[in-house]
Amino acid sequence: MAQGKGDIGLIGLAVMGQNLILNMADHGFTVVAFNRSVEKVHAFLANEAKGKCIIGAESIPDLVSKLKTPRRVMMLVKAGDAVDSFIDQLVPHLQKGDIIIDGGNSEYQDSERRCKDLRAKGIRFVGAGVSGGEDGARYGPSLMPGGNKEAWPYIKDIFQSVAAKTDGQPCCDWVGNDGAGHFVKMVHNGIEYGDMQLIGEVYHMMQAIGVDQGKMAKTFAEWNKGELDSFLIDITKDIMGFKDTDGKYLLPKIRDTAGQKGTGKWTAIAALNYGMPVTLIGEAVFSRCLSALKNERITASKVLPGPTAKFTGNVDQFLDELRQALYASKIVSYAQGFMLLREAAGVHNWDLDYGSIALMWRGGCIIRSVFLGQIKLAFDRDPSLKSLLLAPFFLNAITRSQNAWRNVVSTAIKLGVPTPALSTALAFYDGYRSERLPANLLQAQRDYFGAHTYELLGQEGKFVHTNWTGHGGNVSSSSYNA
Repeated sequence: MAQGKGDIGLIGLAVMGQNLILNMADHGFTVVAFNRSVEKVHAFLANEAKGKCIIGAESIPDLVSKLKTPRRVMMLVKAGDAVDSFIDQLVPHLQKGDIIIDGGNSEYQDSERRCKDLRAKGIRFVGAGVSGGEDGARYGPSLMPGGNKEAWPYIKDIFQSVAAKTDGQPCCDWVGNDGAGHFVKMVHNGIEYGDMQLIGEVYHMMQAIGVDQGKMAKTFAEWNKGELDSFLIDITKDIMGFKDTDGKYLLPKIRDTAGQKGTGKWTAIAALNYGMPVTLIGEAVFSRCLSALKNERITASKVLPGPTAKFTGNVDQFLDELRQALYASKIVSYAQGFMLLREAAGVHNWDLDYGSIALMWRGGCIIRSVFLGQIKLAFDRDPSLKSLLLAPFFLNAITRSQNAWRNVVSTAIKLGVPTPALSTALAFYDGYRSERLPANLLQAQRDYFGAHTYELLGQEGKFVHTNWTGHGGNVSSSSYNA
């Protein structure tokens, strides 16, 4: 057992908590460990933490008493009430200037509230996104801290030491005030949902054109050597090639219903709240909801007809088109995610560094990929970039890929294979590049049935109402917003 005062305390000894403590200890920091079940603290000290600079705590007062000042306490507990409960237990034992860090998957609104409430009590609160799973926590996660910036100088060395490194740079930097850290983590998770859905749809298409799983594994392995090089493509390659104890592939045996913990849904909700068309992540969330209707789908599969068309093209050529479609759709997904970040930053007055965020995601996290390096370069060259689609690198990539992308989506439709993420990415791209959309008809309809008014081209800012029927009246609505 280590002697002396701890550099940081950590509450929550599930696997993530234990691994992060071990990571901190490996980097020379003395950590005070506490868990609601004290038996877990004893077991941890007797096994994984034995011989390391890790101190056990028997209670919250004991934890606080064993920390250097200003006291730094990090929580890795279930989001929601558990976080508030531990904050309530900690505050009476802390002093002005001490720091509480929430490293769970909390909603950003909760972090905003906690930051404000604790600031009034003289306590510095940090809401830190932590990504990378168990392995990342142990050997280098992506960390996205936000909240009370006064806390950053006191936690920076610890966070940047334990974080993953890319090209020698830590995948961790200060994100912004109040709930910014958890908002960025939420968008990260939403993009993760999108990436996983896109890969799943590509897998479905591979099945539909008759590619065996061995070839799928080789294809993903090959893709991982190029522009799609990423953690998710890498693990997909491994999953595709994995065989059960009976010598048969494991993947086809897994029930096709996907779970979710909520961060993807929060991203979709935030997109609606901020009026941003983050359609791909939305479709990824809904696809998981649809997958959960397994029994209904079994029934429907027996009665609802589909197309009878069969794939007759060149398989290898189509696999390359799938690669291009996946890449183009991935570009759209990230473009949408950064649009949401930009809008929220404007609303909350967060000074987000988008290039830095991309760097934070380049290592340690689930969406880590070489792709993110180009996003960082794009924002380094133009910090005010409105959309990644307008950056030269991504514009050229989309230009090269769009014919293949369109062929994949149209082929999926002909074969009856659902590709909601691939197709909504293409629909967004076509919408974004359209100078005119049919929203003029929507405005006319709204004015017709609700007198909501509209603007005429060349007279922007002047709202007019038309008496479309001759008996509707000339008074316009100012409150009804259907």
